[in-house]
Order: sequence, then structure tokens, then C-alpha cells
Amino acid sequence: MGVTTVTDVRPPSSPELPTAVEQGGTAHADGGVLHTLFRSEQGGHEQVVLCQDRASGLKAVIAVHSTALGPALGGTRFHAYASEEEAVLDALNLSRGMSYKNALAGLDHGGGKAVIIGDPDRIKTEELLLAYGRFVASLGGRYVTACDVGTYVADMDVVARTNKWTTGRSPANGGAGDSSVLTAYGVFQGMRASAQHAWGDPTLRGRKVGIAGVGKVGHLLVDHLLKDGAEVVITDVRTESVARVVAEHPQVTVVADTEALIRTEGLDVYAPCALGGALNDDSVPVLTAKIVCGAANNQLAHPGVEKDLSDRGILYAPDYVVNAGGVIQVADELHGFDFDRCKTKAAKIFDTTLAIFARAKADGIPPAAAADRLAEHRMAEARRA
Repeated sequence: MGVTTVTDVRPPSSPELPTAVEQGGTAHADGGVLHTLFRSEQGGHEQVVLCQDRASGLKAVIAVHSTALGPALGGTRFHAYASEEEAVLDALNLSRGMSYKNALAGLDHGGGKAVIIGDPDRIKTEELLLAYGRFVASLGGRYVTACDVGTYVADMDVVARTNKWTTGRSPANGGAGDSSVLTAYGVFQGMRASAQHAWGDPTLRGRKVGIAGVGKVGHLLVDHLLKDGAEVVITDVRTESVARVVAEHPQVTVVADTEALIRTEGLDVYAPCALGGALNDDSVPVLTAKIVCGAANNQLAHPGVEKDLSDRGILYAPDYVVNAGGVIQVADELHGFDFDRCKTKAAKIFDTTLAIFARAKADGIPPAAAADRLAEHRMAEARRA
């Protein structure tokens, strides 16, 4: 199976066990990664696994942030990172976000995430996915995987052949199918709650909504918004994704890129639905929308951006709250999937989002900080139980 390097930070229940490097590997990362893992407020991870299978070309990172609420659950991202360090940092950030997402979604799961390094269009093979599945299986159920950017239901069917802790499989293989369906539905519920809070009416009718990224989730969000009576503006780096949406909905407006989208005159809602970091020091000052609510993970480029949004009077619906529909779906798969039951749970994202806005107003803090407090409280309670 190749070489595995594990930085194993034991959970709170086993503080006497030292940091271990397993299977003959040597932990190696520069100060930036180690600082995030061990010292910064963004760290606190229980376990990070560096995976390599030379035969298939697999290089991957599995990050388990917390198992306080149960086995860590989160998807597998397949992406051509600029560096290995960037891949590790992405896994750390994404897994931490999954802990918070699962906590606020009311799931009995902690947070984890995996990233496979490389261009999926070039290196993804059955051999590579099977090797990845073996690495996930070696964790013995501490981490349950699913789809994410660059991975699909068919991929999870392959991974499941070597790892029983795999969700997001096809119905033919005992799974729930594409989790993007409920991810988009949940984001729409979060957007409705945002409209209720900002304008007193839980509808996007007559509002102009800009979506950056119309891939697996974004194109389904277009459907919900148009049915609700919204005017939709889209952009995507993939021309084929834009073409698909335009073919289905010729009434949508297309702009050249995200820079043009965020400056669109009269934009009411901005929905980042691609990769993270969309809200940063460059984009926030020029953003015309009054609400940000989208499916992308880790939208805030750095701590402090949420205050910049608040100072400009822009309402931010925390990404890990509103995009939880997909994880609700794959978690249910572990217990015998029922779509209607999952959709009912995902509909509660509307109430959770409103509760976070109310908490933020009462405490005088941005919604992102209020969401963090609520999630951290649930995880802390679980540790004390």
C-alpha cells in the first residue's frame, strides 16, 4: 500500500499517549503547517495522516479534527494543489469546518476531511481510488469519507470496495446518490432565512442573486432560485458548466468572471459556490450585495473578514451552516437512507440560520462568531459527557 506518515494527536480521552509516527514514516512539515496543527486557534486536530502509494501515484492527506460527537465525517477533495503544504493546510481547514458543520447540523459525527493531490482529469484511476480506500480503512472507522470537489458518486463506489466507511455511494451500491441535491436545497433554505432577517420576507422573489460556480451544487441552486422568482446572474471558470445552465435556463445572465459578478449593479445576494477564500481583503470592499450565502467551504479568507462584512452592513450566512444539507444526506446513509427524512432535516437549516442571526444580534458579534460559539458549545458538552 506504500508509505503512510501519521501525525497522531491523541483525543482528549487518551492524553497520556505521546505523539506517534506510525508505519515507519517521518513527520515533516514546515512551521506554517505545524503552527496551524498544534498552536493556532485553527488547529486542535486529533490526527493527520499523510498517504502515499507509489504504484498508483496516490498522494493524499486525511485530517481528523474531532471525534467528540462521533466518527469524523467529511468528503474527499481531489485537486491540483500548488504545493503539498497547501494541500495539508486545506485538509486542516476543511476538517475543522466539518466539525462545526456537523455539530450545528445536529449530527452525531465529528469533523474530518481528505484531499487527494493532483488533477483528477489526469491522474484519477481505479487503482488510485482503491489505494485511497485502503488508507481510509486503516483508520478503523475514525474517519468516514464521502464526495467533495473533484470526486463523484462513481468514485465512492470504487473507494467502498476497499473501505466500508464510505458514504455518497450510488443507490445501486446501497448509497444515497448525489449529495449535491440536498446541499443546494440547504443553501436555498439559508438564503431564505437571510432574506427573512434582512428584508422581513423569506423569499428571493424579485431579488438579484449572483452565483459564482455552477457546478454540482451551483446549477441546482439556480433551479431553486428561478422557481422562487429570483433574477439569477452566474459565472464559472468552466465554460461547459455555464453552457449547461444556459441551455436549461436561457433567462439567466452570464458575466465574465467573479470579479465582474461581485461588482454587478443591483446585486442583492452573492452566492460563492466554488472553492474557498472568496471573501477577502480585495473582494469585500467592492461587493455590491447585501447578503452573502453560498455553498463553498471556508469562504472567509482569514479571521477578521467577518467583521469587515459586518462593518459594511453585509449579512453573512456562515457557509458551514447553510451548506450542511449534503452531510446530512450522507450521514443518513449510514443508518439506512430515507430521502424524505433527510430533506426534513435539511429544511431546518432555515431555523438554524435564523437562530444564529438572532444570537449574533443579541451578543453584538458577527454571525460567523455566533455560529462558532454554538458549535463549540455542543462539542464541549459532548466531551464533558
